[in-house]
Amino acid sequence: MDNVIEGIALCVERGKISKQSPFPPDMKDQDGADEIAADAIKQGVKPDDLLDGCILGMNRIGEKFSQNKVFVPELLMAAKAMTAVMNHLQPFLESGEVKHKGKFVIGTVSGDLHDIGKNLASMTIKGHGFDVIDLGVDVPVDKFMQTIADNPGCFVGLSALLTTTMGNMEKSVKAIKEKYPDTKVLIGGAPVNQNFCDKIGADFYAADPQGATEYLKQNV
Repeated sequence: MDNVIEGIALCVERGKISKQSPFPPDMKDQDGADEIAADAIKQGVKPDDLLDGCILGMNRIGEKFSQNKVFVPELLMAAKAMTAVMNHLQPFLESGEVKHKGKFVIGTVSGDLHDIGKNLASMTIKGHGFDVIDLGVDVPVDKFMQTIADNPGCFVGLSALLTTTMGNMEKSVKAIKEKYPDTKVLIGGAPVNQNFCDKIGADFYAADPQGATEYLKQNV
């Protein structure tokens, strides 16, 4: 069992998606996350254990990312390896055999079409067992509001890359907090910081996906 968890964790950490994947070079021709997960399920390994492997691997790569030991390309590969495992877990998540830790609604605010940061956060948080509802880019306030109404108790993440859309982020936060004051709102993106977070009344500023994940885990 420990070998399976560690195997999944290593593949996620190193971004080894499948046996055919050329990345990373030192793991060429080795089974990747896809093969290990598929074989483990056939052998009767509990889906929760595979999820634990994903979490362990994402924690490792997230820590390296926060220490600038790896960069966005490596984090993207790790997320793809994690997704390969999650594809095998999806039937168990839908059946309720594996319980989601909570719901996380995320989107890039109105007027902003950038999605790399949002996608990294989305994939990282999903890899930690949360049900992620990704609304995409250029998301109007009304769409956030409707999704919150449809998913009581969810967390909300707002992303922005352009300074010109920070005002839309502020409007979104204020609208959410006015109608759903108990909803936890996280913000992130290159132009925002803790001071801006405090100014607009958001609950948490995430400098990176790992920070957002840790906040969610502590507040679920």
